[in-house]
Amino acid sequence: MKINANEISALIKEQIKNYHAKIDSSDVGTVVTVGDGIALIYGLDQAMLGELLLFPNDVYGMVMNLEEGHVGAVLLGDDTLIKEGDTVKRTKQVMEVPVGDELLGRVVNALGQPIDGLGEIKTKKSRPIERIAPGVITRKSVNTPLETGITAIDAMTPIGRGQRELIIGDRQTGKTAIAIDAIINQKGKNVLCIYVAIGQKNSTVAQIVDKLKEHGAMEYTLVMAATASEPAPMLYVAPYAGCAMAEEWMEQGKDVLIIYDDLSKHAVAYRALSLLLKRSPGREAYPGDVFYLHSRLLERACKLSDEFGGGSITALPIVETQSGDISAYIPTNVISITDGQIFLTTDSFNAGQRPAIDSGLSVSRVGGAAQYKATKQVARSLKIDLASFLEMKSFSQFGSDLDKSTLAILKHGEVLLRILRQEQYKVRSLAKQVFGLYLAKTNKLDELPIEEVSKTVEDAFEYVSNNKPNILKDIEDKKEITEENEKALNAAINDFFEINKK
Repeated sequence: MKINANEISALIKEQIKNYHAKIDSSDVGTVVTVGDGIALIYGLDQAMLGELLLFPNDVYGMVMNLEEGHVGAVLLGDDTLIKEGDTVKRTKQVMEVPVGDELLGRVVNALGQPIDGLGEIKTKKSRPIERIAPGVITRKSVNTPLETGITAIDAMTPIGRGQRELIIGDRQTGKTAIAIDAIINQKGKNVLCIYVAIGQKNSTVAQIVDKLKEHGAMEYTLVMAATASEPAPMLYVAPYAGCAMAEEWMEQGKDVLIIYDDLSKHAVAYRALSLLLKRSPGREAYPGDVFYLHSRLLERACKLSDEFGGGSITALPIVETQSGDISAYIPTNVISITDGQIFLTTDSFNAGQRPAIDSGLSVSRVGGAAQYKATKQVARSLKIDLASFLEMKSFSQFGSDLDKSTLAILKHGEVLLRILRQEQYKVRSLAKQVFGLYLAKTNKLDELPIEEVSKTVEDAFEYVSNNKPNILKDIEDKKEITEENEKALNAAINDFFEINKK
């Protein structure tokens, strides 16, 4: 007997039609196939994109594909607990996460559930993880600095509250170190912080949490961990969930700093889901909508106008490059979405320059609008001086006899690099940053052996702090170097060098 597929298909369809009396297919479905964190479900005619579905054994899923014959869902739990033929119910709710001040100081997963062993988090509100970004009318231009405490960034690529600044570089070049220092530096500055770890090891996240606790930063920080051991859907959901939590605070008029570490792994998780859901692969096997994946996330970072509370979300996404290739698909995508990038190079890192920032490729498109006047005054020529130094350095490798002006440029560049060198977890106040750069402008450090520069800057700062504390306090308070202050600062610096000569 020959089996006709069309006849069987017609028979099954007829039986399903007659089954409507017992079950309404718009609210209940049946698992057709399951595996790799993906379930294909027959039924659920009225399901919404992004809706939560309830599977047996209290496993939740989220609708990602709406097709004619079935619904494709990603599972936010153990897929081994689900089998073919299981009944799936609609919750009629889009994916939501808990929000509120109760989350501060806690470590949660991508669903907002606590994973730090400190008990239940009793929040009063929840928000959908996806939301249309605020429009142009509700926004305001970025005008307030978000101090990172890192001289190289605050001087050359300043970040403003409400900005999106990409941190990009190869593996092990200090990208996360910059983000953690930025969080530590927000102590006492009325900025709430969210650190979203995507695809990292549990041990790495635990170390970061310990460091934040050690520096007293956990009291204003929420850590969200979607680690490498978790299924791809959790990695996909995490940044959106973190952003929803940040938006709650922004709408209360608060300033929030959110770090996505890192969006390369987020894109890889989304690629895995997309290929399993049979979406067409495009460039580098990523689906065509991978740009939309990150643009709809990063567009939600903004500075709200005063009529809407004046709150802000500052986003620091992190992207990992392969052998410094910033022309790859994901790096170019995220560079075009953000307002600038901090590019870290392996060569600088290996040469001992920390943070290993490439001053030529790093840029902030918000620029001077998000920089205190004091920093502007001392950092105006910093990028040009470093560019001249790097040009002369490469040129001088081919010649032995160098004239005095070339040697002076080379020495001054070496001094600047020493001043920009900074250890991890040792953030600097505005006064300390300004003092170091001002001291470099006086050219007094150019006369010293290069290995003595860092110690001399520390000693000089300590001398001025102890003997003329009003100068530094005035710079910190007024955020600028007044004429009177400049005279006093010059006198104090001259006194320090006179004493040291003896």
